[in-house]
Amino acid sequence: MMMTRGTSRVARLTMGGRLFSAVKGAAAEGEKFPVMGVRWRSSLTLGEKEQVNNKNSEDGGNKEVVASYWGIKGEEVKKEDGTPWKWNCFRPWETYQADLTIDLKKHHVPTTFLDKLAYWTVKSLRFPTDVFFQRRYGCRAMMLETVAAVPGMVGGMLLHCKSLRRFEHSGGWIKTLLDEAENERMHLMTSMEVSQPRWYERALVFTVQGVFFNAYFLAYLASPKLAHRVVGYLEEEAIHSYTEFLKELDKGTIENVPAPAIAIDYWRLPADSTLRDVVMVVRADEAHHRDVN
Repeated sequence: MMMTRGTSRVARLTMGGRLFSAVKGAAAEGEKFPVMGVRWRSSLTLGEKEQVNNKNSEDGGNKEVVASYWGIKGEEVKKEDGTPWKWNCFRPWETYQADLTIDLKKHHVPTTFLDKLAYWTVKSLRFPTDVFFQRRYGCRAMMLETVAAVPGMVGGMLLHCKSLRRFEHSGGWIKTLLDEAENERMHLMTSMEVSQPRWYERALVFTVQGVFFNAYFLAYLASPKLAHRVVGYLEEEAIHSYTEFLKELDKGTIENVPAPAIAIDYWRLPADSTLRDVVMVVRADEAHHRDVN
């Protein structure tokens, strides 16, 4: 037992030292990070990574940018064509092409008490959201994705614990919900490349996510059906928001900039894709989550 604790402590100290060194080194090179002023390489675009690589080459190649969250360099992964894979937040086998033919107008008519409770709960949440963000759809999408990625993780976690307690299979629902959470997180990673949150919006994330996580956790314990209905109606609202986003892009109110490199690789989009193409695939993802829930 003493040897195990000692080994574990050494491992923690080693990883902590690597993490501190990574932050210190990256900060010295002027990179960005959401919390401590440095952003990890896993969230950089392809162009930014090339600049980092070029800078390292000019310095003699002695400096190395840590490529993982814990400061441990991951294994080298390549694409199907043999070229190096440049992302650490997702792998080539996790990419896909979104189904743009999915029905966007499908609506679950609330009939039972739980349905109506879920429906009007979501409707009541939309009003303050509309007031706060107005027509800033880029920032709105980014901030809402910080909340949208919570339900899948909470549901997957609770089903995971339930499966352990009852010594039974989950029927595939654990993976489905965790995949949903990861997909929503990738929506956020993509939105970060297009719009940057202001300081008070970052502070708002802490508040809203803290309240929503605990509220959804309790709701799922009380009634999983109610919790999933809430998510389903939230996704219907997300489809509406992204549709309005597309209208603003078509009007020219929002500039249709080139698609972020992370989006091109994640959704396997053509190299000349634009922001409008990204919004289209994200909206299709939300429609899929609506149907699942």
